[in-house]
Amino acid sequence: METTRQNRIERLLQKELGEIFLLQAKPLFGGAMITVTRVHISKDISVAKVYLSIYATPDKTATFNLVKAKAFEIKKLLVVHIKSQIRSIPSIEYFIDDSLDFIERIETLLKP
Repeated sequence: METTRQNRIERLLQKELGEIFLLQAKPLFGGAMITVTRVHISKDISVAKVYLSIYATPDKTATFNLVKAKAFEIKKLLVVHIKSQIRSIPSIEYFIDDSLDFIERIETLLKP
């Protein structure tokens, strides 16, 4: 069961990371559109699992690897945005959210 504090921090991280990916998409990721779909934080607020959807790129895997490679830069930008709102910044793990791809695949299979 998640606490109110966990929910607040999840929403804060999702909002701020979403803005970072929106504003830094061109210089950091070659213009790929990256959205933060979900954030799950551990009970002790030490680890945040961030789920990303990647669009407007021919190779999602390469863009995701680029996100993981630039994780330190992204975290530095995040610290600048939220340092006054949270005491300690959790370590961030990135995952690809392929739920939309899964839904599209099922819809195409169910079409007559």
